[in-house]
Amino acid sequence: MNQTPSTPPLDPQPVPQPRAVRIPLPVSVPYVTYTLIGVTSLVYVLQLISVAVWGSPFQGLDYLELYGARINELIRAGEVWRFLTPAFLHASPPHLLFNMYALYAFGAGLERHFGHGRFLLLYALGAFAGNVFSFLMMNNGGFSVGASTAVFGLIGAEGIFLYQNRKLFGEQVKGAINNVVVVVALNLLIGLAPGIDLWGHIGGLFGGLIFTWFGGPNWKVEGIFPSFQLVDERETRDVLLAVLAVLVPFVGLAVWGMMK
Repeated sequence: MNQTPSTPPLDPQPVPQPRAVRIPLPVSVPYVTYTLIGVTSLVYVLQLISVAVWGSPFQGLDYLELYGARINELIRAGEVWRFLTPAFLHASPPHLLFNMYALYAFGAGLERHFGHGRFLLLYALGAFAGNVFSFLMMNNGGFSVGASTAVFGLIGAEGIFLYQNRKLFGEQVKGAINNVVVVVALNLLIGLAPGIDLWGHIGGLFGGLIFTWFGGPNWKVEGIFPSFQLVDERETRDVLLAVLAVLVPFVGLAVWGMMK
């Protein structure tokens, strides 16, 4: 009986593993961040000069606080620019330095991702939303100043940006998002201390979250290996809708508060 020789077993071939590819992120100088830091610092110097030259003319406030702080009575009298100008005023050198450090820490990277114009919108909307919340919730007759409303908008934007682009950042995104959550939690806890405008922080956070959810960078990868590039799927109309998503509710709240 003839026997057919058995076929030698095939050596298992290794299954090709997907290769990690580095895709360059947008690179640009964060001019808006640097400008905001410079302007805010200059305003503080002018605050000091105004007190040194003219003294404190109104209930212990210096001149720039008089014309820019969040003071509810004056907002109800029609000085609506006070929903934005407090972000450029600070009560002390540590207050200024802490906020400017936070602006640099979060702003430089976000500006590279968002672009100069969209980043400026984010900053302004965070400041506006924060001061509207402060206006509504702080009816103690005092005033508030500080860039922390806008900075909390940046922190919220960082979290949403990482979440929406989590597939691109891989496993490291979990740690980054956790860091953002910890920063928010700690700062809100600190905000319970007397003299800190907790409601301004919360409002700024919401402003940044809403704007970035609807109008922040939403990247996709295009190109042929190895020449991949990131393309933002958001269009100009998406950014405009995101602006409206913040302005409509917060302007409505501001008008309601002014009519109370």
